[in-house]
Amino acid sequence: MSKFRSLFLTLLLVPLLATAQQMPTPPALAAKSWLLIESASGQELAAQAPDERLEPASLTKLMTAYLTFAAIKQGTIKLDQTVPVSEKAWKTQGSRMFIKVNTQVAVEDLIKGMIVQSGNDACVALAEAIAGSEDNFAQMMNREAQRLGMKSTSFRNAAGMPDPQHYTTARDLAILAGALIRDFPTEYAKYYSLKEFRYNNITQPNRNRLLWIDPTVDGVKTGHTEAAGYCLISSAKRGDRRLLSVVLGTASDSVRAQESLKLLNYGFQFYEAVRLYAKDQAVSSLKVWKGSSATVKAGFQNDFVLSIPKGFAPRLKTELLSQQPLVAPVAAGQVVATLKVSLDGKPYGDYPVVAIEAVPVAGIFGRAIDTIRLWFN
Repeated sequence: MSKFRSLFLTLLLVPLLATAQQMPTPPALAAKSWLLIESASGQELAAQAPDERLEPASLTKLMTAYLTFAAIKQGTIKLDQTVPVSEKAWKTQGSRMFIKVNTQVAVEDLIKGMIVQSGNDACVALAEAIAGSEDNFAQMMNREAQRLGMKSTSFRNAAGMPDPQHYTTARDLAILAGALIRDFPTEYAKYYSLKEFRYNNITQPNRNRLLWIDPTVDGVKTGHTEAAGYCLISSAKRGDRRLLSVVLGTASDSVRAQESLKLLNYGFQFYEAVRLYAKDQAVSSLKVWKGSSATVKAGFQNDFVLSIPKGFAPRLKTELLSQQPLVAPVAAGQVVATLKVSLDGKPYGDYPVVAIEAVPVAGIFGRAIDTIRLWFN
């Protein structure tokens, strides 16, 4: 790969305050594992054992919700459709919305029961409606987990009931929660900030305490079993920024809320989001061989926003490494380079850069000329 040293840039951004001398230190949390990310980019801001395999408990329900929303989008089920409650769903232990066997329940009520009341019975009913059985649904969960890039996750049921082969990590849960917010923003906004839901003459509150404590928090999900401890995935949007935190294995309901809020506040207080490049802005024009054009514009398909410690912007540098030789055809959206970002001379992240236009192959004469030129390169 050839280095475009001409793109080795010092970002001339005015700091908010006098430049800080040290990177902010993440808070110490009373939890087994935790992770804080910038939702838009997936950038990790703070972490402790994010790849440790742990029992997810009811955080599992994020995948059940993801597949439910996907099924509605695909027309497999409908919100106003009623589904029968099986004896298995009715007998499911743990937290429940208290659906009754041999009755019909609307899909939307089951969704609210799953999300707000954390109903295990609702999850089983939805799984059976979508896949025919919970076992079939678990297979769908694992296929979707692999597609999303959840590399250390194994699902065995729809609700998060304990099982030795039912596990995940804070990093994988962040991927899942981020995908849910990104792919189903309307559904996320509609259901995950609900503070209570009444069904079968029983009103149950959302177990996410942060919905009452911090008005910028609009989700996401709690979980608890004896082995997993008290867990919480939370998301807050302040201004244009959304942060997502995953806190696993705390000692109590109040502690998981307290530690999650501590982590979110840390991210908003000590980091700022800086837009380095606008959507479809050319970072560089790269050499293309055997193409109808000699160069291709490379950049990002969405605004490239990076979170950095407040006041550190002038100390940020970038270097573009292109994939050479780059031979036509080049498709729009194809990865053609890597943007390496450093802070104070230390690696801060590597980000794929794509072609923001297509370059078809040249005619036979143009291809022949470039073939000869490549021999001498």
